[in-house]
Amino acid sequence: MALYVHWPFCVSKCPYCDFNSHVRAEIDNAAWRDALLSDLAHEAALNERRVLGSIFFGGGTPSLMPPAIVSALIDAAARRWTLAPGIEITLEANPSSVEAARFADLAAAGVNRVSLGLQSLEDEALHFLGRAHDVREGLAALDVAQSVFDRVNFDLIYARPGQSETDWEAELARGLSLGTGHLSLYQLTIEPGTRFATLAAQGKLTPADPDHGATLYEMTQAMTQAAGLPAYEISNHARPGEESRHNLTYWRYGDYAGIGPGAHGRRAGMATLRHRKPENWISAVSRNGHGLQSEEVLDAASKGREALLMGLRLAEGVDLDRIARLAERQVEQLVDEGAIARLAALGLLRREGPRLRVTPAGMLLLDAILPEIVTV
Repeated sequence: MALYVHWPFCVSKCPYCDFNSHVRAEIDNAAWRDALLSDLAHEAALNERRVLGSIFFGGGTPSLMPPAIVSALIDAAARRWTLAPGIEITLEANPSSVEAARFADLAAAGVNRVSLGLQSLEDEALHFLGRAHDVREGLAALDVAQSVFDRVNFDLIYARPGQSETDWEAELARGLSLGTGHLSLYQLTIEPGTRFATLAAQGKLTPADPDHGATLYEMTQAMTQAAGLPAYEISNHARPGEESRHNLTYWRYGDYAGIGPGAHGRRAGMATLRHRKPENWISAVSRNGHGLQSEEVLDAASKGREALLMGLRLAEGVDLDRIARLAERQVEQLVDEGAIARLAALGLLRREGPRLRVTPAGMLLLDAILPEIVTV
């Protein structure tokens, strides 16, 4: 199984971000360490004798965590679970010089993979995206990360307003030249409740045209494939063997425990959810010994639906026989075979025995394809 740890705090809120992140003037680090350890202990007691394949510190900005807290959580996980040989331990980080200065201590704590939020390799775009770093600082942090951690990923956001094909081609080519084994490449989306959503509603921000976004997506697939980092998920690209094992647990519908504010989990057929607001979560831990807001037993149909929706994001697709067992249904009750045949004839899906996958052309239309074929 996998473990997700959520650190909800950021220095500032980015205008495109709808994640569970919060800005606080002061943080009681000792209280947060103790609360996270209590939340972890609760999950460990419910998942005894499990092997832990990955740990992921997400946020928020977990690179703002004192390395001593990261170390304490990794040590606690090692005591309470069996760690798989070569366990992947990832931490998300902002590429500021202050946070990069902590990388060696984080590596000493046990982190062996970092995911850097570079977001762009153009200073003007970084300013637009509300990022505190500039390109020079970001690349310096990347250099430090590559010298300290075994594996490195960085994020880029494209299909920004006014970004041309030539602009993105040059930026992506530069990104591919930097030598990381994993890239997360996301199109800018305007999420409800964000600053960008407000600006768009006021007519002060015009999102990229969807057709233009599709062109940039196709360019992205071709360039990453040619560079030896093919897409293994709709927005994630890696050299073979450097895929995110933690995220593959989600997409392959494995078990994972989630601790910290707003963290979700899936364990032993249960959907778990922690209190979202930091103050509510830490109060719940103080009161109950854990931060759980809800635990829900998933029925078989829900498990089958979730496994399909997650798995079809992957280039490898899904094993329909496995999902049928999860859903306690026949394959014919999970998917619309007629719709699959029609979409396969259009080159959007491929069916090979029990394996169903969305083709690269189909990934562009994934949101439209899923309701057409998933019937469970």
